[in-house]
Amino acid sequence: MTYEEFWHPLQTLYEAGEAKAIARTVLEVCFNLTMTDILCGKVTQLSANDQNKLKEILQRLLTGEPVQYVLGEAEFGGTTFHVEPGVLIPRPETYELCQWIMRSEKREVISDRCSILDIGTGSGCIAITLALGIPQAQVTAWDISDKALQIAAENAKRTHVNVSLKKVDILNPSLITHHSSLFTYNIIVSNPPYILNKERASMEKNVLAFEPHQALFVPDDDPLLFYRAIAHYAAKALKPGGQLYFEINPLCVEEMKAMLQEEGFRHTEIKEDQFGKQRFTKSWL
Repeated sequence: MTYEEFWHPLQTLYEAGEAKAIARTVLEVCFNLTMTDILCGKVTQLSANDQNKLKEILQRLLTGEPVQYVLGEAEFGGTTFHVEPGVLIPRPETYELCQWIMRSEKREVISDRCSILDIGTGSGCIAITLALGIPQAQVTAWDISDKALQIAAENAKRTHVNVSLKKVDILNPSLITHHSSLFTYNIIVSNPPYILNKERASMEKNVLAFEPHQALFVPDDDPLLFYRAIAHYAAKALKPGGQLYFEINPLCVEEMKAMLQEEGFRHTEIKEDQFGKQRFTKSWL
């Protein structure tokens, strides 16, 4: 199989530029081939076993399976995370949220050790990125999924950071008494499910077919389901001066601001992502 024979069929699912990018990523990650190697025709020099592996990868990609799941890894803020079905593939926008937190934390003068909680950690990308970027922080991460906690633990081990992982259902009303005392955290952050069911029609088919719906969707009649529960908890668990960060659905900005105020957060700052969408909030009491 040549490079052209590998990427050309992917045009049934992707534009040519994206198809080529996916092909180059596969060849680099799986076979250590650089772009120079590819241009020199070294794809055709792969062993018979590697050629068969390449064909198997192509067949998986042609089903629409995301390349990150096929490779078992995704890049996030310069760090490689293990991913597989059962956890969301980390998005660049979410790294912008991490950057905002890290920049803000460096400007804040915190008298004691910074304590951070990531709710709905998935692959652990937020918790681990913050642990890497704020080395003095004590980071805790919660998720309801055993699979997600397993993958997050693996990623923490791979990146040599200490993140305390716990199985917690944020919608459980007995949460506070069972999992932490009051005034525990300097920072609480979450990227919870926020896509409305009515938005499904406009989503990419491979996302709908392969990524976990539990981590994506909320009911149309209760889009702030998780945000409300997290904000209610955060109002009690944040230390004085503590901050609550969210990645949000731009369609629900005004509802978010009203809900946060109702939960006691008197100040909320909205931040746009790289595409100009109102994507993040930072709130404090």
